[in-house]
Amino acid sequence: MQVKRQGNKKMADRQSGTVKWFNDEKGFGFITPESGPDLFVHFRAIQGNGFKSLKEGQKVTFVAVQGQKGMQADEVQAEA
Repeated sequence: MQVKRQGNKKMADRQSGTVKWFNDEKGFGFITPESGPDLFVHFRAIQGNGFKSLKEGQKVTFVAVQGQKGMQADEVQAEA
């Protein structure tokens, strides 16, 4: 995975993955990327308007970034 530095985040190229699970009440869940370990995802990282949620099994694209507690998904978009 190619990683670039932008601000205090490490940015990588967009990746694809599948939502492992997402809890609407707590506002977070995990994405299983096509390669590598599962990534934490917070509702604030989901792009779009209105209520931000993901469904189990949903295909998404995202950017892996270094968060406070490890790697996590950012700029999450549902695939059409």
